[in-house]
Amino acid sequence: MIFIFQKAAAILIGSLLLSIGINGFLIPHQLLDGGITGIALILHYYFDFPTGLAMFLLSIPLCIYAWIYERTFFYNSFLGLIVASIFIDWLEPLRNQFFLSIFPSMLIGGGLIGIGVGIMLRYEASTGGTDLLAQFISKAFSVNIGVVIFMIDGLIVTSALNTLELKAFLFSCLTICIIGMITSFMARPSNS
Repeated sequence: MIFIFQKAAAILIGSLLLSIGINGFLIPHQLLDGGITGIALILHYYFDFPTGLAMFLLSIPLCIYAWIYERTFFYNSFLGLIVASIFIDWLEPLRNQFFLSIFPSMLIGGGLIGIGVGIMLRYEASTGGTDLLAQFISKAFSVNIGVVIFMIDGLIVTSALNTLELKAFLFSCLTICIIGMITSFMARPSNS
């Protein structure tokens, strides 16, 4: 019972940190995260589509896969996906609150997102999307989940190279490195 409350708290805190990192620090400089969130940000930047809603819709195929093949992963990620998607769109006003240059925004935004995702993964929760895909890969190949997320995120941002300015692309790559390192550190079980 205590673990259920801890997981719920991890989902709320992790989603809040993720949402603040995205809205307050990445979006003002058109920086990308990787994975489904990165694709949702691209849709937001170029079509003004709500980021959280895009993230939710893009995650549905992976959730269906999880429902069919790995119900535990589905249950551990679907609530996180819903909460994070709502928080991202609900905290949209933060986009005009912090007036930092791109470098500190990249550091703070990447740090907040990495901590948020890491907290959720530590309590066997996630935001769905590529975090869910990373859980499948990590389980199948016994690879650290932070490394898997880092690789997936790198592929997503690299695919957006032609649509981003070079400065935004380079800082997005650095952001993903920060997110990957912090997620890997935070998601590590406390007994290791």
